[in-house]
Amino acid sequence: MTTFFFFVLITLTALMLVYFYRVVRGPSVFDRVLGLNGISTKAIVLLVVIGTLFERVDMFVDISTGYALLNLVSALAIAKFLEEKGASQK
Repeated sequence: MTTFFFFVLITLTALMLVYFYRVVRGPSVFDRVLGLNGISTKAIVLLVVIGTLFERVDMFVDISTGYALLNLVSALAIAKFLEEKGASQK
């Protein structure tokens, strides 16, 4: 069973690297924000899998919930900033 969890951890890490490439080489700011949101989503799943592996799911679910809320607030703040920046350039 631990082999399966390690496979899932490695797969999620590889997916995070793909999103990181999009953050670094994204043609626009919106692509970079989407890449960061993808990394955050995979990190949340990664935390839950790690919690399952260490048999402390309750603690890791709490941490991942806090991280998800932080991700939501930061994405909304970036979107609001970019919206106001675009409106001021018109």
